[in-house]
Amino acid sequence: MTKVVGKPLKRKEDPKLITGNGQFTDDIKLTGMLYMAVKRSQHAHARIKRISVDAALKLPGVVAVYTGKDVQDKIKPIRSIWLVPGCDLIAKDRVPLAVDKVNYTGEAVAVVIAESRYLASDALDLIDVVYEELPAVVHQEAAIEGSAPVIYNDVPGNVAFTWKAGEVPEEVFANAEVVVKQRFYEQRVAANPMETRGAVAQYNPGSGELTLWCTSQNPHIHRLQYSEALGISETKLRIIAPDVGGGFGAKIAVYTEEALAAFAAMDLKQPVKWIEDRQEHFLATSHARDQVITTELAGTKDGKILAIRTRNVASLGAYLSTMGAGVPTIDFGLMVTGAYTIPYAQAETIGVYTNTTPTDAYRGAGKPEASYQIERIVSLFAEKIGMDPVEVRRKNLVQKGSFPYTNPMGCNYDSGDYQKVLEQALEAAGYAGLRKEQEEARKNGRLLGIGISTYVELCGLGPSAVAGAIGFGGGLYENCTVRVHPSGKVTVLTGASPHGQGEGTTFAQVVAEKFGIPIEDVELFHGDTHMISMGWGTYGSRTTPVAGGALAIAADRVIEKAIKIAAHELEVSPEELKFEDGAFMVKGDPDKKRTFKEIAWSANNAWNLPAGVEPALEGQCFFDPPDFVYPFGAHICVVEVDPDTGVVDLKKYVSVDDVGRILNPLIVEGQVHGGLAQGIGQALWEQTVYSEKGQLLSGTFMDYAMPKAKFFPMIESSFVESPSPVNPLGAKGVGETGTTAAPSAVVNAVMDALKPYGVVDLEMPLTPEKVWKAIQKGRAVK
Repeated sequence: MTKVVGKPLKRKEDPKLITGNGQFTDDIKLTGMLYMAVKRSQHAHARIKRISVDAALKLPGVVAVYTGKDVQDKIKPIRSIWLVPGCDLIAKDRVPLAVDKVNYTGEAVAVVIAESRYLASDALDLIDVVYEELPAVVHQEAAIEGSAPVIYNDVPGNVAFTWKAGEVPEEVFANAEVVVKQRFYEQRVAANPMETRGAVAQYNPGSGELTLWCTSQNPHIHRLQYSEALGISETKLRIIAPDVGGGFGAKIAVYTEEALAAFAAMDLKQPVKWIEDRQEHFLATSHARDQVITTELAGTKDGKILAIRTRNVASLGAYLSTMGAGVPTIDFGLMVTGAYTIPYAQAETIGVYTNTTPTDAYRGAGKPEASYQIERIVSLFAEKIGMDPVEVRRKNLVQKGSFPYTNPMGCNYDSGDYQKVLEQALEAAGYAGLRKEQEEARKNGRLLGIGISTYVELCGLGPSAVAGAIGFGGGLYENCTVRVHPSGKVTVLTGASPHGQGEGTTFAQVVAEKFGIPIEDVELFHGDTHMISMGWGTYGSRTTPVAGGALAIAADRVIEKAIKIAAHELEVSPEELKFEDGAFMVKGDPDKKRTFKEIAWSANNAWNLPAGVEPALEGQCFFDPPDFVYPFGAHICVVEVDPDTGVVDLKKYVSVDDVGRILNPLIVEGQVHGGLAQGIGQALWEQTVYSEKGQLLSGTFMDYAMPKAKFFPMIESSFVESPSPVNPLGAKGVGETGTTAAPSAVVNAVMDALKPYGVVDLEMPLTPEKVWKAIQKGRAVK
């Protein structure tokens, strides 16, 4: 059989995009289109005393102005869909427009609808809002202090919930030979996809149908949410996600602006477009991370880890976002033991409301935070007992013969050979030689550091029964239809919603190999709720393991039916046929055959079908995986720190990842590299910063440091394949590996470099100023 899966093919979807022929939300142009602009609060916490919109309404070209009072009874608040059970959650939903009070800088207080985008923007300046400023609280640790301002009267101490999982007997720590404890801060970051958020809404008053084009990672979830918020039947609401210029989690969340554009289109009976500018993205698109994690490790002097317990104080922002409660609890708490055989584990998360933009998922979503604290504390443990950090990891990693391995939180790691991956990374990096080089460098005053990360992450979100048990407000199965046309060409319809991950190519490879047809004969369609019956979107590295699993089963169902038709035409039983290289052949008589294209024609014309076989050639599958998948990897980072400036120079980065069966090595490597750029970016440069009064200080690219390509060395990436048993493709997912592994690898390397100065930990990002100050402090002590 011709092998297509596993080949490094270039992406089919790229020529359209790189030649400017893609269609993004802002490219949608409709007759009579109006434009929406949003008036946002300049205060983090304030009462709204008065809003005057008369001057704005008088501006020629302004069609309408809506305030919170205008829409409060017409648009319901946007609810969170992840209400984690067992933690007395007090959910504060996003209101479409603030009515009496604003709770973060950038919260929407009014919208203008005008004949042009520029007119709408100009009219915002004519809206007069009188505020009574209130005390704000922006940091979660300050927010839970007794003297902190209260954001909501019915949320004592600003605590939305306290969630706990696992238990460590107190005597384990009391009797441990070694205890290590450290506070870590996962700073707040912004996703910053190339394309900002946007929406175009068109309403047909004759049919009552509403079409909403928007920048979504999960159109069907958006349909569920907006149907409820707008009071329109799902059958009358069509969500289309056209080409989407990156998401990274920021486009999972369901926002109020899209609902406002849709409401305005329905109210005015004209299409309405809203496109977010970059400043709005920084202000109002969900942020991520922002977790203060205190971790304690109990171990033995010879390097065995006995227990881990963590306390995570997580900022939720001012409202509970779409997946805001699940990220710092389920996504984080279930993975606190990482890739190690640790007998006892305990996790506690305190979700806190603050006067900041709501937080939600960002590439990795909880797993990078979990990996960071365990990888940092393991390295600190190694330092305390005087053992090489590699040896501590070798001693505690889950052993090959232990799979499936159940961690103390109940997660079933599917497959792997963690030791093999680690050894391959050490060999690729030349670890022994690096340690010798480091020793010589230190003699000459050079600060060379080597950091290691052996991560594992929970991916491939499913199954639906688990989704219900953890409070996720929907299913986590995936839907796929494989439709064969009379010509033998194939259309694939998936409920996933890829936006740069390459499934237009990888899914075509799977189908092409199964059917023995050219990859060019397969086209993928997604992102349209009228075209695809149901789907749960693209996030959590679930598209290939879950949607790809549905694809594989649907394609197999096509083959099963095709064999019956071919057997009927060849006058043999189905058992007498074999199917390979695109042909149905009689066993022992290969000249007696039908091609896949011939059977496609026969099935669709239905002139001569066997009894009981319906016309057409189409397979559908709703695949609900039996469990999650668990990619694993070992990353090694080498840095050199300039003692005079604090600048961290990345000298070498080696990654070896086990992402299960690899469908396309070129795309997989690209996903690793992209994730590494974001993970390293968090470690060294990126941070969303507020003033004490809640003013955003990092609201432009002049203040929010994005990494550039020149900052990185050549990434040396390779892979070990241990197919997952929980889906037909054996895939584990790759999109989040880099962001999960990189922060701890980089910070471990920098801390290793700063060891001569007694530096134990620094908060990310490790800016030159921060590193330089640590060096000066260390010099003073010496």
